[in-house]
Amino acid sequence: MRWTLKPKPQVSKVEELKKALQVNDIVATLLLQRGIESYEAAKTFFRPSFEDLHDPFLMKDMDKAVARIEKAIVEGENILVYGDYDVDGTTSVALMSSYLKTRLDSVATYIPDRYDEGYGISYKGIDFAHDNDFSLIIALDCGVKAVDKVKYAKDKGIDFIICDHHRPGNKLPEAIAVLDPKRDDCDYPFKELCGCGVGFKLITALASKEGQTVEDLVEYLDLVATAIGADIVPIVGENRALAHIGLHVINTAPRPGMKAIIAEVKKEELTITDVVFIIAPRINAAGRMKHGNHAVTLLTETDFNLAAEYAVDIDQFNTDRKETDKRITEEALLQIEENNEQEGFTTVVYNENWHKGVIGIVASRLIETYYRPTLVFTKSGDKLAASARSVKGFDVYNALEACSEYIEQFGGHKYAAGLTLLPENYEAFKTKFESVVKAAIDPKLLTPELKVDLEIELSQIDHKLFRILRQFAPFGPGNMSPTFMTQGVKDTGWGKCVGEDDKHLRFTATQSPHDNMVCIGFGLGDKINLIKNRKPFSIAYSIDENHWNGNASLQLKLKDLKE
Repeated sequence: MRWTLKPKPQVSKVEELKKALQVNDIVATLLLQRGIESYEAAKTFFRPSFEDLHDPFLMKDMDKAVARIEKAIVEGENILVYGDYDVDGTTSVALMSSYLKTRLDSVATYIPDRYDEGYGISYKGIDFAHDNDFSLIIALDCGVKAVDKVKYAKDKGIDFIICDHHRPGNKLPEAIAVLDPKRDDCDYPFKELCGCGVGFKLITALASKEGQTVEDLVEYLDLVATAIGADIVPIVGENRALAHIGLHVINTAPRPGMKAIIAEVKKEELTITDVVFIIAPRINAAGRMKHGNHAVTLLTETDFNLAAEYAVDIDQFNTDRKETDKRITEEALLQIEENNEQEGFTTVVYNENWHKGVIGIVASRLIETYYRPTLVFTKSGDKLAASARSVKGFDVYNALEACSEYIEQFGGHKYAAGLTLLPENYEAFKTKFESVVKAAIDPKLLTPELKVDLEIELSQIDHKLFRILRQFAPFGPGNMSPTFMTQGVKDTGWGKCVGEDDKHLRFTATQSPHDNMVCIGFGLGDKINLIKNRKPFSIAYSIDENHWNGNASLQLKLKDLKE
């Protein structure tokens, strides 16, 4: 792992912000690194609120979307709310359908089958709408590239409203409205909303016509916060405000489905990290192992007892998912070794029997061992389907675009994408992808980077600093939990490996007799030799709090250590 120390802000700016906020050098530096240079900016950062949200009508086509939905409500049309099967998609569908049902009875939901229909809008879904007299489809977290399918629907007399946040193609679908802040012709001030966030802007616009404000829609923000965490969008700007308020809803007044999931995991207060690692995988597991409809049913259920029953099923799906992705990861690692592909610039593996629902997770797992752009393929009907994951700093979407001659369909983001291709093109694609990445990637990107905010001394760490750092949350892309480094520390002599198979490292670091700090390094057990014999070493860490027997003490959660 290569450590990269972030540039220090100008001394004059640090002094100015220290004085304005009455904080120390560490806090002022961390804020400036996040682009916060004034008292007003700091107030917005530390106190996210509804005032930070933009007028939804600033989004291109919002007026058209609202007019079409209002017409459908007035005339009692049947509306089909359609969304992807992942967390962002299912929370979006739950949000939109729950809101519309407060205005109209004839609202139904549709989640495509991951295996039968694949990602995004499907002809089967449109046929379902046509056969059941739906005249309007609202698509969420998908659709911005569905030019042919939207035309197919239009020919059948079905209108589309698209709420998406993925990069559009060269041509937009002929929908009534295409709400996507990433449209080149959209002047919406914040470009990084998730799909559920775009859906929330739409219901905000609809509610405003009824004399309601965004504060009247707070009950939907548990869904938005979950989608923000799960979709790994930057937690800055509007997303920070939505995640902050949504987390408060999750912890104080969650919808019955959320409450049932939280009850299953038995945790008192959830952070955005808990949402990412506890709530999101369970919601995702429905679409991965069974069907995304299970997640929508859970998230829209109003009876807690019923929701609790659904949550048990969802929890079982998640257990099955964990067992499946562990097995497939082991098989994929073996395949890499058998093919002597340990030294390549990419990882591309395939097995026709691998479970399509977990190949994205497996791709992420493989990056933990071989840090490079990775694709995991499986059989899907008469084609091969893959999930792509990338390493920090490399745009896998662009790399796939350069291989498009071999690809049937693809879409996604800089760091995560999905694609399909014909079996006969697999080997040619694999060769081309390797050559494209080899030519384009900076070799240093093939070593994991640890970005360090600031170098500090152990003596500078205290409870006051920790309390302020906690207020930097919610953490995520664009506002990661601060990482510090300290050089020249030593183990007090009692350091040891702990946990199953001695995987973890625990010791007390010291720089002087008065500044000892307990350190825990998960997965760092193999670095035990670095701390032996009172040798000095450097540590990179975040500051954490350990609770034991009713007492709270500070500890350092290690990210890495070096000689």
